Amino acid sequence: MTRTATKTTTSTTTTTTTETRAARSARLDARLSGLGSVIVAFSGGIDSALLAVTAARVLGPRSLAVTAVSASYPETHRQLALSVASDFGLAHEFISTDEMSRPEYRANAANRCYYCKDELYHHLTALARARGFAHVIDGNNADDRGDYRPGRQAAREHGVLSPLDEAGLGKDDIRALAREAGMRTWDEPASACLSSRLPYGTEVTDARLRQVERAEAAVRALGFRIFRVRHHDDVARLEVARSEMPRMLEADVNRQVVEGIKAAGYRYVALDLQGYRLGSLNDALTLRPIP
Repeated sequence: MTRTATKTTTSTTTTTTTETRAARSARLDARLSGLGSVIVAFSGGIDSALLAVTAARVLGPRSLAVTAVSASYPETHRQLALSVASDFGLAHEFISTDEMSRPEYRANAANRCYYCKDELYHHLTALARARGFAHVIDGNNADDRGDYRPGRQAAREHGVLSPLDEAGLGKDDIRALAREAGMRTWDEPASACLSSRLPYGTEVTDARLRQVERAEAAVRALGFRIFRVRHHDDVARLEVARSEMPRMLEADVNRQVVEGIKAAGYRYVALDLQGYRLGSLNDALTLRPIP
């Protein structure tokens, strides 16, 4: 009898949550429909991927997904974008951005992301004007509120909208909706530009970015999903999800990881016992949220 009561309560909670998510999803559809036509800043990550797929469904040819190609983004991002675009028949284009040409970006101060997004949105808003699209939209979501994101300032300055956030959709909602839509990447781990692996104040150079990319490719090839290689000169500080830590410590796997990371150009490999955490390099800063 007790088991039955518990089961009923769980079912009711699940239904309520589903209805709430459905309502938020409907708000997203309505918002996109009201925008008329959009260019989606499509990184390949799950947030912008769901936005691009939804915009294509709601707006059809009045939606264009655009992915930026630059030195600061790994090849895996481009492949994710291509995969989603192919699966869902998205109108999709690549553009080149050159944040690396900006001294402010290469200096890698705490507001580095501002200069990257300013570069991106400059190109996307220019493209929107040239092609007759009414708005540029991005994948910022409700869970990003209050986080330290200098790129939000650039978004406001360029008039970029965030329909996922406006609809109240957070990361769990987005992954659930992506799964319902049949997106193979629904549980793809969060990612970020390669520059986020360099401590603030360490100059962003193409050589360092490629070194990080090679090291992370070696770890990924061994089946690890949630991790970062943080660049500290000749030391690679490896952050791994706690759930994957036991495997990382297996002797044979550990040897292969060390060999792969050293082959990328690092002299030492350090395993961070705190595990993977988003934005760990922000620990050294006193930050205020960027709304």
